[in-house]
Amino acid sequence: MKDNNLEIFPLVDEAGNVTGSATRGVCHNGSHLLHPVVHLHVFNSRGEVYLQKRPDWKDIQPGKWDTAVGGHIDYGETPEQALQREVREELGITAFEPQLIGKYVFTSSRESELVYVHKTIYDGPVCPSADELDGGRFWSLREIREAIGQNILTPNFESEFQRFFL
Repeated sequence: MKDNNLEIFPLVDEAGNVTGSATRGVCHNGSHLLHPVVHLHVFNSRGEVYLQKRPDWKDIQPGKWDTAVGGHIDYGETPEQALQREVREELGITAFEPQLIGKYVFTSSRESELVYVHKTIYDGPVCPSADELDGGRFWSLREIREAIGQNILTPNFESEFQRFFL
């Protein structure tokens, strides 16, 4: 599998207002065109955090552990609609109560994203998509702290998790 570089993303300002559109390829080529994404941090009732493993074919951070759910908002889609779609596609979860934690701009060498950060507490079955992920599991906070800075987790997850949850 491979990401579709022709997929159309909305471009936004820092408030989330749509200002235009561009392809995934353009957004991820170092242009730093700001495009929106949703993240969901899935905690269980024991305080463990579910992380997904990114497949090796991903164009950004292949093979690393990342936020349970992360995905681009499609052009014409609201953050709430994108979150429901991405959670269903990536983890097979349809019944959950998301809580918006905040939003911020994440910038790497390849891209700039307006990230809508959510969390939920969920103890039901998790069925990671074999098409989109390379599996996943619940991690203790101790395991996450020990993995930070070891090139195991995505830099985006590390900075976001430390900012909002540690």
